[in-house]
Amino acid sequence: VQLQASGGGLVQAGGSLRLACAASGRTFSDYTIAWFRQAPGKEREFVALIGGSGRGSWNDYTDSVKGRFTISRDNAKNAGYLQMNSLKPEDTAVYYCAAGRPILSTKTTPRGYLYWGQGTLVTVSS
Repeated sequence: VQLQASGGGLVQAGGSLRLACAASGRTFSDYTIAWFRQAPGKEREFVALIGGSGRGSWNDYTDSVKGRFTISRDNAKNAGYLQMNSLKPEDTAVYYCAAGRPILSTKTTPRGYLYWGQGTLVTVSS
């Protein structure tokens, strides 16, 4: 599976962006899709995930984005999305989409995902 993230940019605090993750591969629906982010000087952190086949009930968010971000997927288009509303300066980071078949203990960690997109930069000005 190859992933390509897009949709990043510069936005003022309180604004919105929608990130997209385009995937290749016939088994896209089997994979859990996740978004991670990495700010300068910080470790890559989990943002949100949505389960694939057999993990359809998975829909998790890190606490700092709950109520503001929404993850979704369209298996027919081999795509995943991250709608980000009420953006804050602390949301500034490079955002990465990832795909994999994590287990419960790894679903919010980078090691749970085998495939990664190249990242898209989100900058939120105050």
